[in-house]
Amino acid sequence: MATVSDPSQTRFFNFSAGPATLPLPVLQRAQQELLNLPGAGASVLEISHRSRDFVEILESTTRNLTELLSLPDNYKVIYLQGGSRLQFSMVPMNFLRGSEKPADYVTTGSWGKKALVEAKKEGPVNLAWDGKSEKYNRVPTDAELQLTPGAPYTYITSNETIEGVQFATEPATGDSPLVCDASSDFLCRPLPIEKYGLIYACAQKNAGPAGVTLVIIREDLLERGADTLPGYLNYRQHFENDSMFNTPPTFAIYLVDLIAQWLLKDMGGLEKVYELNQKKAACLYEEIDRSDGFYQGHAIDSSRSLMNVTFRLPSDELQSQFISEAAKRNLVSLKGHRSVGGIRASIYNAMPMEGVIALQEFMQDFHEQHSS
Repeated sequence: MATVSDPSQTRFFNFSAGPATLPLPVLQRAQQELLNLPGAGASVLEISHRSRDFVEILESTTRNLTELLSLPDNYKVIYLQGGSRLQFSMVPMNFLRGSEKPADYVTTGSWGKKALVEAKKEGPVNLAWDGKSEKYNRVPTDAELQLTPGAPYTYITSNETIEGVQFATEPATGDSPLVCDASSDFLCRPLPIEKYGLIYACAQKNAGPAGVTLVIIREDLLERGADTLPGYLNYRQHFENDSMFNTPPTFAIYLVDLIAQWLLKDMGGLEKVYELNQKKAACLYEEIDRSDGFYQGHAIDSSRSLMNVTFRLPSDELQSQFISEAAKRNLVSLKGHRSVGGIRASIYNAMPMEGVIALQEFMQDFHEQHSS
């Protein structure tokens, strides 16, 4: 169990899907600097977004993200607000509006479906693959994709938090720019960024707190947004104004920078993070697999998420008991999404191995007590 300096303030192992657990060293540093950001004479919550102190934070954040992801010079980082919900509309507004050819959408779960609904408001859409008939328990193979030649973009959700389904590799989309909602697995592993036209993440999973959305866009795609778009909805406006077209979410960006520093310096970069994430996920999936069906995983093996382990128990009554008894061991926020039920253990970057092992041991004990 994670603890803070005051032993009376116990931190539970928080398996929430988001806003999610944050790295303890990051929280402690933010706590230390909250009243007085070094050199600023004021809290980071109080300084102007135009001040040199905040500009340095913004530049540091971009620099550290660039190093983490090995971003080429022709990829730009933009900091927005509005979360994925805004991006569901902003992507087709910039890339689909006025197009005669449809954008391709690959739907592997709940969030991809929501993005599809918004895209249809802006232009023609081709449903290149839909996992509905299989209850969204996997991602497609490249051979299954029915792509449109010359599509303005192809849209995927890299990790579906509700269903616990994740792309292990990027789909082949040819000349069509790959657009990706990576909100729930951003920074969990290295990325071949050159395969993407645009990738975005609302930060309240791996990258930071709720309130900031990171957009990484290939520079040539900035020109696609029409000048007739409302200013805030045009990616180019944000790039040209250094993410200060409006007042940015300063404190959230500051925390993104602290997390990027933690990933680089404490964790050793994304290769090391990926190795640890694989080990954490393996602990829970192995427990599911050896339970003889007591724990029923949702995703098929090849599509299992490293970030959100989803499963069910033999009855709703047992699931409620599982959640209640887990909480007594300080293992919290394990209830599945309200739309699907079941159990969901979100094990983002900041979830320590100790927390995963504690959950694995609880799963073993619960199975032994309740198996027939």
